[in-house]
Amino acid sequence: MPVPEPARGLRVALLGCGVVGTEVARMLLEQGTDLAARAGAPLELAGIAVRDASRPRDAAIPRALLTEDAESLVAGADIVIEVMGGLEPARGLLLRAIEGGAAVVTANKALLAVDGPTLYKAADSAGVDIYYEAAVAGAIPIVRPVRESLAGDHVRRVLGIVNGTTNYVLDQMATGGLDLDGAVRQAQELGYAEADPTADVDGYDAAAKAAILASLAFHTRVSADDVAREGIRGITSDDVAWAARTGHAVKLLAIAEQTGEGVSVRVHPALVPIDHPLAGVKGAFNAVFVEADGAGPLMFYGQGAGGRPTASAVVGDVVSAARHRVLGGKGPQESTYAARPLLPPDAAVTRYQVRLRVADLPGVLAQVAGVVGDHGVSIDTVRQTGPSEGTAELVLTTHAAREASLAATIAAVRTLEPVREITSVLRVEG
Repeated sequence: MPVPEPARGLRVALLGCGVVGTEVARMLLEQGTDLAARAGAPLELAGIAVRDASRPRDAAIPRALLTEDAESLVAGADIVIEVMGGLEPARGLLLRAIEGGAAVVTANKALLAVDGPTLYKAADSAGVDIYYEAAVAGAIPIVRPVRESLAGDHVRRVLGIVNGTTNYVLDQMATGGLDLDGAVRQAQELGYAEADPTADVDGYDAAAKAAILASLAFHTRVSADDVAREGIRGITSDDVAWAARTGHAVKLLAIAEQTGEGVSVRVHPALVPIDHPLAGVKGAFNAVFVEADGAGPLMFYGQGAGGRPTASAVVGDVVSAARHRVLGGKGPQESTYAARPLLPPDAAVTRYQVRLRVADLPGVLAQVAGVVGDHGVSIDTVRQTGPSEGTAELVLTTHAAREASLAATIAAVRTLEPVREITSVLRVEG
């Protein structure tokens, strides 16, 4: 019997050598034998494209692999890994890689959320794979389960903490008594937050990930622009303290759900009941809670950021793409058959917890309750503290209602003469 010829090596091009890129390169170089056995062929790191090849790098990165000529590197590759981030030149390089017949692996959630359909269409036309497990929640395997493992199920809702930086910040506000600015500074010192934390604190990062998850879960194209977004800049240490008193934790949530009317996708801070699994997610960890008809509730938990965890997801995708190159076959394509309508933000159904300072007079609660009822919203619980200097603080939690009705209710309550100030309005989820 003739001995089969060994599979030829697959040339792998790496675009980017930051924190994640460095760890990807390290894993490809140090685990070459194991990865070859899993992929069915050697994975040869052909080069690493960087902006400045003269810049000092980690000692694990052979300088001979560095190049500033990304175009030439991509042109000769079988698999292209993109961890450089941003829209350009990443988009152009990936499209050229696909046109040249290379499979692509990316961790670029911003690019996928803005222009994913262009990449998916190009990959489908070229008959090559596009993988992006690392684009959502770092090392947590969530893209594959939603896209493949639950392909035979009906996903109703995806609820998750998908930004480790904001989770760390909110956790430090809760456990360390820090205010928002102090917690952000601490996150920056530890490397969890960038020098400019806007993408995290204002919810842009979470919105991009929410768009990707919603697209997969509901077989409907959702872009970052379709996601209603609110960050955590308005969260105070008082909000966090009150959350604990009422049996909640404050979390920045990405929420994607489908109803009979369509798909709602949003990112905002919310109060999560302390007995819900997401309330116990601490530090810079991520967790995604999926509710499906057949599988029921599922929770995926782990490190959502960092060089090595993210690199783990990237290299896993590389092995999958390599196996297809060796054995034939192709990964899942974009699924948009449902094309469900995307609902406006005010159509979402949620609950509110409202803290307001009112005059300490008889009948004030009845006035507030009357206005709430007039807008078709019912009150679940009421808590009162005080009085102090002629005022008392009311904490109202509503039953579930449409966002539009709840917002109109708050606007009307604000106009009541006994209401001195509405100090906080937070949604309640989970």
